[in-house]
Amino acid sequence: MSIDQRKADHIRINVTENVQFPHLTTGLERYRLVHQALPEVDLGDICLDVALFGKRVHTPLLISSMTGGTEQAAFINRNLAEAAQAQRVAMGVGSQRAGIEHESVRQTFRVRDVAPDVLLFANLGAVQFNYGYTVDQCRRAVEMIDADALILHLNPLQEAVQPEGDVNWRGLLAKIADVCAQLGKPVIVKEVGWGISAQTARRLIEAGVSAIDVAGAGGTSWSQVEMHRAPNERLRRLAGAFADWGIPTAESLVAAAQVRAELGRTDVHLFASGGIRTGQDIVKCVALGADLVGLASPFLKAAMESAEAVIEEMELLTAEARIAMFCSGAETIAALRQPGVLVRE
Repeated sequence: MSIDQRKADHIRINVTENVQFPHLTTGLERYRLVHQALPEVDLGDICLDVALFGKRVHTPLLISSMTGGTEQAAFINRNLAEAAQAQRVAMGVGSQRAGIEHESVRQTFRVRDVAPDVLLFANLGAVQFNYGYTVDQCRRAVEMIDADALILHLNPLQEAVQPEGDVNWRGLLAKIADVCAQLGKPVIVKEVGWGISAQTARRLIEAGVSAIDVAGAGGTSWSQVEMHRAPNERLRRLAGAFADWGIPTAESLVAAAQVRAELGRTDVHLFASGGIRTGQDIVKCVALGADLVGLASPFLKAAMESAEAVIEEMELLTAEARIAMFCSGAETIAALRQPGVLVRE
């Protein structure tokens, strides 16, 4: 099956099928922001600004990497980018392998003309380093969209349950380290929805990554997506067996933050994604150490309608996040991370 057909399938299935984890949750429900009846804060002074990779975003929101490579994906990406520019939030594009290999679809990833100021992330699958890719393809991905940084995504389970999956993952860490050393742009490594373990976080930080997106379990399950596009009953059963596999987002974020602290590497940024659905989820993740908090599914559905629909979703999330901080007595992100603001149930 062609890459563009696979990407079209992914969009269709995410919108039309139930691909959430059946039972596993993000774990964020185990945490509670402590209400302050006397917050001593002016709601209008709540500050959510974040600076990273030489740019400032107005709220720690990330439009997580989703799509590219099809005509529909071009429409979606431009709506997402217009909203990101209007709201001054960060954005990642979907895997650019199709654009690397087929010039005809490169324009489906390009959004700089509508998002000149956005913190923008290019994206390739790390496993491609075992199938001929080098730092050269990484540079081409960054140049293709004039990106500020490169995401290398990790999706071993998804590849394992795809009939066309790339399953040789041996020796990738050293190749990721080489890219970090040679690219000349920040390198972000992210999962796609099953979480980053403490061991993996440690290896990645030691390899030289600039940021880790834990992308934990509890939101969209890509094994469920692959179950819906499986060509036969055997592969449907195989993919379905992993419906509740993974590390919950909160658990993965806490583990990565602990490893970062142990290594004394506060310069490494942490992003949280995977099942984030509300402004309170965003605030909880920031309190747990995330510098950016990514959402995909809610923005995908809005982007299939219009840029305005995405902006409306962002404004609601940001308003909820600001009120959550206000009622917690936390005027800034630094205040939000003080002991006692967020407690574990």
